Amino acid sequence: MRLPRTDRGRLALVLVLAAAVTVFTATVPLLRDWFDLRVYYGTVDTWIHHGGRIYDYRVPGTTYGFTYPPFAAVVMLPMTLVGLHAAIAVALLLNLGALAFSLRVLAGRSWRRYGWYGCALAACALALFEPLRDTFSFGQVNILLLALVLLDCWLLSTGRERWAGLGIGLAAAIKLTPAAFIGLLLVARRWRTAAVATAVAAAATALAAWVAPAASRFYWTHAMWDTTRVGRLDYVSNQSLQGILARLGVSDRAVWAVVVLLVLGVWAARTRRAVAAGDWTAAFALTGLTSCLVSPITWVHHLVWLLPSFAVLVRAGHVRIAGALYAVLCTSVVWLWFDDASGVDGFLGSNMYAWITLGLLLRLPVGQSGSTRSKHLARSTRDTKPAPTPVAPAIAHASAQPAPAGPPSGATAATTGPVTGPGLGFARKASSDPTGSTRPAASNPQSSSSPASS
Repeated sequence: MRLPRTDRGRLALVLVLAAAVTVFTATVPLLRDWFDLRVYYGTVDTWIHHGGRIYDYRVPGTTYGFTYPPFAAVVMLPMTLVGLHAAIAVALLLNLGALAFSLRVLAGRSWRRYGWYGCALAACALALFEPLRDTFSFGQVNILLLALVLLDCWLLSTGRERWAGLGIGLAAAIKLTPAAFIGLLLVARRWRTAAVATAVAAAATALAAWVAPAASRFYWTHAMWDTTRVGRLDYVSNQSLQGILARLGVSDRAVWAVVVLLVLGVWAARTRRAVAAGDWTAAFALTGLTSCLVSPITWVHHLVWLLPSFAVLVRAGHVRIAGALYAVLCTSVVWLWFDDASGVDGFLGSNMYAWITLGLLLRLPVGQSGSTRSKHLARSTRDTKPAPTPVAPAIAHASAQPAPAGPPSGATAATTGPVTGPGLGFARKASSDPTGSTRPAASNPQSSSSPASS
């Protein structure tokens, strides 16, 4: 298929794709009805206006309540000043802003060369990405945390290390999973930045202890260690190593610990290589992948941490691989094994997103920083091409022949890859279950809407 070359043709293509995405999101019952945001709003509203306790609140008619550290509830206190619908609108705007910032960090300045056309195609592709769809429709905080962490990635990669660590520290105080990036700073021997991140997380936690001492005591001594508050490990939405083992019927924590140690060993070795080359984007991408794998619970919407990996793949020239993997993550394919994950097909299919995460950890290109890549390209150009004449640019512009192929830039991650294979999506019947499933409630029911406490 040949892409349009005129503005009119490009506009027509964008309108067609936008209509197709709209039909997809409207007909496939994946809207989560802002369930997680309702948990957040109900928790702080009950706490402030009705004298309730943070970890006692449950969404009416469900068993789902607040599972984040107390500082997260403190951060969400402004919601008590507005109604639920206003809180939903603000959450959407914050998520959109955080996503735009994250993409800007991952793409660098090269996004400008694609203009409105590239941005429109990227928006269509991103709207199909299941982790993003779920994050927006649940009203989750994943993108906001990703933006905070990538702020530090940008500071480190641009030499502005004075303020680095602030974003990671805040993210770790809101939710425990981003604390893995403090481990990245330690592996990279960025002692000052690691100290800043730790100090910020500790200060935020201390602030929450001062504001809500009873809730803080309960969380750190009880709630954080009670995995039943989060949900069933074998649920198909749990795309972590623990989820794979649970669906296999392996409940021995020692087995899980050994697998986690192996994964952490791979992560440490590959991250050191990335940091040594100054490739902070790859280092942060590897850490995001690892946090998804080693966390006991990684719901599908937590996989927004995979977005930096796709930027790294495209930057390294693996556009087709990035497009194929991205397309799989748009299909909701794991839900085909929602009722029965037994057999070889269940082992492979129900863990598909986890396999992608593990494969990226093992094979993601590292050690290709922007400066190193630019020097390599410049050297290759000098070695293989004669010096151009002054009229060469005009001739090349007028020629109908395609330009010589070269490695794509980082911004292509949001345009070329996803659009080539957006996925089909498998419809599931809507129900009162916030996952949109029809499975009967289990003794310890849960949902991919339940924010993981680890």
